[in-house]
Amino acid sequence: MIGWYVHHHGWGHLTRMQAVRPHLREQVTVFSSLPAPRILPADTVWVALPSDADPVLGEDGIRRDASDHGDVTAGGALHWAPVGHPGHRSRLAVMAEWIAAHPVSAFVVDVSVEVTALARLMGAPTVVFAQPGERIDAPHRLGYDLADGIVAPWPRGAFDARGLAGRGDRVREVGGVSRFDGRPREDAAPSAPPSARRVLFLGRTLDPVGLRRCTALLEADGWIVATAGARGDDRVADVWPLLCRADVVVSAAGQNAVADLAAADARAVVIGQDRPFGEQADTVRVLAALGLAQTAPPDASPEDIARLVRRAHDSPTRWSQWGVDGAAARAADAIEERIA
Repeated sequence: MIGWYVHHHGWGHLTRMQAVRPHLREQVTVFSSLPAPRILPADTVWVALPSDADPVLGEDGIRRDASDHGDVTAGGALHWAPVGHPGHRSRLAVMAEWIAAHPVSAFVVDVSVEVTALARLMGAPTVVFAQPGERIDAPHRLGYDLADGIVAPWPRGAFDARGLAGRGDRVREVGGVSRFDGRPREDAAPSAPPSARRVLFLGRTLDPVGLRRCTALLEADGWIVATAGARGDDRVADVWPLLCRADVVVSAAGQNAVADLAAADARAVVIGQDRPFGEQADTVRVLAALGLAQTAPPDASPEDIARLVRRAHDSPTRWSQWGVDGAAARAADAIEERIA
């Protein structure tokens, strides 16, 4: 029986679990503060965790933020452990009770050093997902030290991941894990003129003013502009057809977004967003070095982005280097490798 902790910031950790889950043979119990997906695979149980970040009303009648509950980093040894916070205590207790009551063959953590420590202290074999960026602080080192296995969702040798130094025997670089791995490409929209150039803005890569300005510049140049999750009111349940039909995709540099670009073999402009530990800046550097996409910093102007879109349109694609084909299955193999 496999446990799997899914972090609740964004949707990327959940998306990755959904990509890997079909390749695992054992029953999986998922723990997360995120709402359960509408459809779960067979032999998959979803356990809702209480929030560890909600304000708490104290006995003195004062409502305090979770960050005000003592030294939340335990002197820099951890990332998030608010003192006396009932939600934090309860969520760890839920997972501890489950581990104590079941024959756990592996506990996958994506991502939390605190959950990794809990599972390993209770004797469960742990597998953690690595992330790009400068992950050399004490909590990351602790999490990697405690892990029995480390899944790195990027191509072999692509990142100079200093945080994983000395742990190579436990690291499996599996390639970019995409939810679209193995899905057939969609044909171009039948109504599109043969000469039409389509650009897709995927996710919130630009602020509203910048997006409107960039859209106006591209439309004036004859581009057909589409968006998916770029404005807040344009979420798309299945973005795959849009990815396949776009001549160029403008995206952030999140791990799942980049893997999806690779799965679609999309010509792309990738904008590195400001993220903790420089995660997306690190990814942008790698993409630029490998020649996989046109890249830009988070403060790039609409004029810069429009110029890069035109340049991307005339560039070849080299996404096979990202190793998406079979990556989800390889991640599952890396998890099951730790099962006795």
